[in-house]
Amino acid sequence: METKQKLVKAAKEVFFEQGFQKSTIQQIIKHAETGYGTAYVYFKNKDDFLVEIMQETMDEFYKVATMPFTPSSKTEAQHLIGNQVKLFLTLALDNKDLMKLIKEAIGFSPVVEQHWLSIRNRFIENITNDIHYVQEKALANTELQPSIVARSWFYTNEMFMWELVSGNTEDIDDIVSHMTILYTRGLYHF
Repeated sequence: METKQKLVKAAKEVFFEQGFQKSTIQQIIKHAETGYGTAYVYFKNKDDFLVEIMQETMDEFYKVATMPFTPSSKTEAQHLIGNQVKLFLTLALDNKDLMKLIKEAIGFSPVVEQHWLSIRNRFIENITNDIHYVQEKALANTELQPSIVARSWFYTNEMFMWELVSGNTEDIDDIVSHMTILYTRGLYHF
């Protein structure tokens, strides 16, 4: 495990220095000062390195997505949603360099893109479950299909996340406020 962590650390450093496209597995192995055979025990290619790094970072995001969501009122739901959006976008900004790297790799590597899609689906499933909950509690519009609302909600979060990571100068609090109002007033009975 120590060797694997050494390789992952070296991969991060090489990726940040070179960018995903210009990085090679040879550079990572050299930077980690390990043998080729040792590296290939854990990783097939540089894509696998980035997938490992992504997974570590996304675990932090999942903690936000899986926060207890059992509101008893529309006002409480709006507060919880606003808090989750703020935490999600703040995490993206806190990991700005890595998120830029992931964005670059998504457009370049089918392996990384597929992993991002599975991450996205995991978030959407969570949101879908939250929507089912509030619909069952008669807090939200039952005419809306939870999976469609969940996808549109995640895609909105994702779009603003990429914009902020890319250097959008809009105030994060304004984004959170507008997103929360649009989402809750569209889904909840106010």
